[in-house]
Amino acid sequence: MLEKYTDIETSTDFTTFEFDSIGPKGKVRKIVLYTPFELKNYFNLGFGDKNLDTGEFDDLIVTNNGDSGKILATVASTLLTFTDQYPHAKVIITGSTLSRTRLYHINIASNLSIIKENFTVFGLYENVWLPFEKDVRYDAFLVHRNL
Repeated sequence: MLEKYTDIETSTDFTTFEFDSIGPKGKVRKIVLYTPFELKNYFNLGFGDKNLDTGEFDDLIVTNNGDSGKILATVASTLLTFTDQYPHAKVIITGSTLSRTRLYHINIASNLSIIKENFTVFGLYENVWLPFEKDVRYDAFLVHRNL
């Protein structure tokens, strides 16, 4: 399993998670938000740097703090905690840029056997949700907990 940050602050409803990225650029506050869609049990996973002045998060900023693998493993760990509380949730994940969506694809593909222990993964291809395959380029991902 990939190394992750363990000092994670969690909201009482388990929809907001915060932790610090620690690297050459110092501490950078990260935030993970699970936001419901109008469709029951569907949530968007939003992730980015937290603006400490406004409390908002920026999913377009590039921090380059040298710990992207650890950050993605931490975000993935919040998915486990979130779906412990919301076991029927279907979580949609897409990058704020094409390169980030590609990064998510690479990380899902690299860790698919571990991910499949707890989740079923789909990819959005030409507006159709299909079971995730490593060699297909998707526009978004949908995961739900194996019950």
